[in-house]
Formats: sequence, C-alpha cells, structure tokens
Amino acid sequence: MSVVQSILPLAPGERADYWHDLVSGTFVPLDVRLHEPVPSAGTITSRWLGPLQISVVEAGPQTVDRSTRRIAQGGGEYVTVTLQHRGSARLTQDGRQALVRPGSFTCSDAGRPYLREQPEAFRFTAFRVPKQALGVSDGDLRAATGTLFSGTSGTSALVAGFLHRLAEQAAGLDPYTAHQLALTTTDLLAVLVRERRGRLDPQAPEHVRGMLARVREYVLRHLGDPALCPERIAADHHVSVRYLHKLFRAEGTTVGRWILRERLERCRRELARPAPAAPTVAAVAQRWGFVSPSHFSRAFRAAYGMAPRDWQAAAGLRQAGAAGGGAAGQDLA
Repeated sequence: MSVVQSILPLAPGERADYWHDLVSGTFVPLDVRLHEPVPSAGTITSRWLGPLQISVVEAGPQTVDRSTRRIAQGGGEYVTVTLQHRGSARLTQDGRQALVRPGSFTCSDAGRPYLREQPEAFRFTAFRVPKQALGVSDGDLRAATGTLFSGTSGTSALVAGFLHRLAEQAAGLDPYTAHQLALTTTDLLAVLVRERRGRLDPQAPEHVRGMLARVREYVLRHLGDPALCPERIAADHHVSVRYLHKLFRAEGTTVGRWILRERLERCRRELARPAPAAPTVAAVAQRWGFVSPSHFSRAFRAAYGMAPRDWQAAAGLRQAGAAGGGAAGQDLA
C-alpha cells in the first residue's frame, strides 16, 4: 500500500515546518530550507518492498542538509539512490559535487554529511536501502557518493531503467515478487558501486550475482510467455547459453527448473484464491506460460503432491472452514 503525504491542505504559513518534519520522517533526519516566499504544495508518496523504501517526491525549490548534528539523531545505516525526473539538482558529498539532470541519478550515504540543492521545482524517485543489504565496503561506497550516474549508457543505464520500472509497477506486485525484486535491486546497486570503484571482475562473485539478478528480474517479467527459454534469455543478456546455465548451476539448480518453480508457485497461489474469484485450472496454467494442461498437471503434482484441482478444492474447504469457525465464534459471543 502506498502512503501519500502532502502539505497542500495546509495554510501557506504552516507548510515549511510540516514539510521539514515530513521529509525527515520519510528519509533520515535532515535540515530543510525552502526557497520560496510561499512554499509550493509538496507531496511524498512512499511504498515499501521488504527493506527497500521507494518514495516519489514533488516539491518546489529547496535545499536539504545532512549535518553531523542530524547524523547523530540516527539514520546513518541507509543509502539513498535518487533518480531525477524533473528539475536540476546538485549533490555534494565526500568532497565531490554531482550536477543532476532528468534521467540521471546519484547515491548519498546518510552516515556522512551531504548537501542536496534543488534550485527549481522538481520531481524525483528516491530508493532508500540499508547499507547492510548492499554488502559493499565503506571504501567502495565512498567512491560512488557525490558522483553522477548516467541514465543513458553502460551499467548505470540498465540500473536506471530497472529502478524506473520497479517504481512504476511496485503497486501491483505480490509480496513474494516484491521481495525477490528488492533483492535484485540491492544486487544491481552493489554491482554499480563496485564498478564505480573499479573493482568489477567478470569472474568475481558480485558480478555473477549481478548478472544472475538481472536474469531473474527478466524471467519474472516474462513468466507468462510460453516462448521463454534459455536461448532467448541468453540472447537478450548478450551471454552464451553455456554461461547462463553456469550461473544457475552455481545456485544448485538449472534455468528450466527455476522457471518451472516460479511458474508453479504463482499457479499454486492463484488456485488458492477465495471461491468467488477462483479461476479455472486451465486459465491459471495458460496465464503462467504452460501450453499443455497435462504437462502442468504432472508438474504440479510432482511439486505439491496433489493434482491442481484437488489443491483448489482443498483450499476452498479450508476457506469455508475458516469462515464457518468465524461465524460460530460470533454466535457464541
């Protein structure tokens, strides 16, 4: 669920203090200076995917300052990646300054002082990530802060595109997929940070994890396509099929088994939906990329120990029993 907070309903004289509290409460303790005599109607819309917080911010000209005093108040365990959509910005941290335009993005470490200046009305999406989830060293992170990441070329363009799509589609994600994509986000950001430090080795574990994360994200977006196959996945990621199989072999599985498992898990959840909205077994199988109903039934039985129809019927009985128990409880009350 998204949380939308705005200063629009407030009288102009009350907006500055409320906005300061809103920004600090959403991210980390900050000093906020607004640059308009009458503050614009700022809005922050936030959503959480596991440990990842995604916030879209729209407001007028302002400067936020993360001082040592504010650091002492908490929040130093977070990194914020900010993807600019409208307006320019200037981020200063660790003796460097990044001039930000729409389409580019920056990384700031809340454990050290920084200054972000927005001289005009702006809109950006901020991704707040626990540093622990990234698993990068402090030295690697320092190489990325206060620098500009392009949204048009290289690894940073891939990351920018992924972050943009993730923010757009976050509201429609089921909890399992949301958790998986949050993990993908941290893997991609870790690869980007290490690349900026100049420590990216194609054979290093972090590169393997980053590529595997990108492949998984791609597969999850195309699970419903029956034409999804290792050859297509490899071609779209500019790697050989042999290398693709090697990535999954290191995880103790194969490409085909991982795709099958993800498809079956989504089918299992859909078949357990309450009766009024319960889809047919054939419709569920087709939605998640199974061409043959018989193949789907065999695969489902092998994974869960019963036929899809039996699973759906058992789920219906569980739901009916739960509803009956609730009604009985009300009668006794």
